Amino acid sequence: MEGSKENCVPRIPLIPSSNLQGPRMKPLLHHRLPLGNISQNVNMPHSQVNKLDLSRKCTAHTIQHHFPQETKKQNLLAPNPSCKLDCDIVDIDDDDGDGSDDAVPVFVKHTEAMLDEIDKIEEVEMEDVEEEPVLDIDACDRKDPLAVVEYIDDIYSFYKDIENSSCVSPNYMTSQLDINERMRAILIDWLIEVHYKFELLEETLFLTVNLIDRFLERQAVIRNKLQLVGVTAMLIACKYEEVTVPTVEDFILITDKAYTRNEVLDMEKLMMNILQFKLSMPTPYMFMRRFLKAAHSDKKLELLSFFLVELCLVECKMLKFSPSLLAAAAIYTAQCSLYQFKQWTKTTKWYTDYSEEKLLECSRLMVTFHQKAGSGKLTGVYRKYNTWKYGCAAKIEPALFLLDN
Repeated sequence: MEGSKENCVPRIPLIPSSNLQGPRMKPLLHHRLPLGNISQNVNMPHSQVNKLDLSRKCTAHTIQHHFPQETKKQNLLAPNPSCKLDCDIVDIDDDDGDGSDDAVPVFVKHTEAMLDEIDKIEEVEMEDVEEEPVLDIDACDRKDPLAVVEYIDDIYSFYKDIENSSCVSPNYMTSQLDINERMRAILIDWLIEVHYKFELLEETLFLTVNLIDRFLERQAVIRNKLQLVGVTAMLIACKYEEVTVPTVEDFILITDKAYTRNEVLDMEKLMMNILQFKLSMPTPYMFMRRFLKAAHSDKKLELLSFFLVELCLVECKMLKFSPSLLAAAAIYTAQCSLYQFKQWTKTTKWYTDYSEEKLLECSRLMVTFHQKAGSGKLTGVYRKYNTWKYGCAAKIEPALFLLDN
């Protein structure tokens, strides 16, 4: 019995008694004490046992602070003169009863679990902080009334909603009996040269191509009138976009007097009636300006992006992509060409509403056009962007690594 008691490490300090055999003192309490079995020498009330049992979860400091008060009030540990030995507490372990003093207390486990949760929360917060933020690209233009910062998001949201109405089917040429996609490509390539010679605005070119496609989708045209459709569409676009508009005679001269003034004006009336005077249609140019601002572009990136998107104007198969997608893919492909690695920031993704995955199909086609731009017969775009005025953007190496994936 004495051996079993000596192996119990935690003890409650007891008051010395005259009945003790020698001056032996019990060690002070440093661990939580499960009060399962109490010596019969202690007459402890049942309610007090419950209190002590509940205190097992407390820390050592709490127990040391609580027990002296209970001792004074209840005088539970007073020695019994009729017994040879003072009361001894037999230690019982919480779960398995092995009495080992290296068992982890429950409150320690709870504390460690709470600390683990706090560490996880801090890690998530750090990840949020490290994520690339979406920048406000209009913050610097809030004092510029021409930037219409208050309405700019609504304007481009409206453009995205109606851009499908300005698109045509990529297979619309199958309804034409006398012209084909190759003839359309020759016409657009020639109009790009005319646009460059007249030094017109960029938006004029994109509107011209949009008017031609929408008209040819609804109206059958013979091949000897196709050039007339092209110059008339550019005349209408100039009246809509330009400040100084080339005259009808200028367009007649550029066609080597293939058409008369009356033919041009009659075609203008026919086109406006077929299109129902709907000229305010979103084109890739409108989205290019907004998306380039989101990409924080410099002049080199801007010129290369316009070079790529103008290459797409010649290709009839690129009509399957919306204007906003063409603009976003041109900027993405231009960034890949300049930096030779994929780059699409969170800010650009936010304002374009296109992820890299959505742009890859269109971007790969642009890379193939870029690769073959200087060869073949339709080199109008290449020669235009191979000049110093356009920064020799056509000479920049294409992003061929996009074709490897």
